[in-house]
Amino acid sequence: MSFPESEPSAGPVEELPAVAPQLRALRRRASLTLEAAARAAGLSPAHLSRLETGQRQPSLPMLLTLARIYGTTVSELLGETVPERDAIVRAADMEPTRAGGWTYWQTGAPSRGMQALRVRVPYGSQGDIVRVHPGEEWLYVLKGRLRLRLGDTMHRLAPGDSAHFDSLTPHRIAAEDHDGVELLFVHTLLQSPTAALCLGPVTGDIP
Repeated sequence: MSFPESEPSAGPVEELPAVAPQLRALRRRASLTLEAAARAAGLSPAHLSRLETGQRQPSLPMLLTLARIYGTTVSELLGETVPERDAIVRAADMEPTRAGGWTYWQTGAPSRGMQALRVRVPYGSQGDIVRVHPGEEWLYVLKGRLRLRLGDTMHRLAPGDSAHFDSLTPHRIAAEDHDGVELLFVHTLLQSPTAALCLGPVTGDIP
């Protein structure tokens, strides 16, 4: 995924106080320098540093990107701990989280190779952000209409339509209608603890 230095605002973003303390520890655990991690996420080192010190709040797509790069999950980035992995996720336990204008619910167990989310994308929210990253994505439209660009091809998906694609294909997601779109979203994570295998060699000290 590649992100601009300043992302479009779609209203107030819920504070995520647990993210900043986790980001540096997880980056170090992945043996990545600030420069290497920032380059992989499409950020400047200064921008990533501000995320690690809590001066900036990451959007949902940025959390997904960093989770893949660090070989972890969004839940761990948020500082959530689960005593044991349960195969069943109850509706009452799905707490909504808002980031970058999106609202999402964890619909799968944390710390798995695949992460399942229910996502609500408002109209005009981050529709100009093109993403490229390792892994695969599968999405299924529940409500509304989705505009999905894969490479140079634009697709319009209605409720019941789905897409399954390689995440290295440049892709962009946006709501087609003013009422927004709701979808199921499953993505794979970069699981290797040595993320440099996909990101290139890591050099220098880890600050």
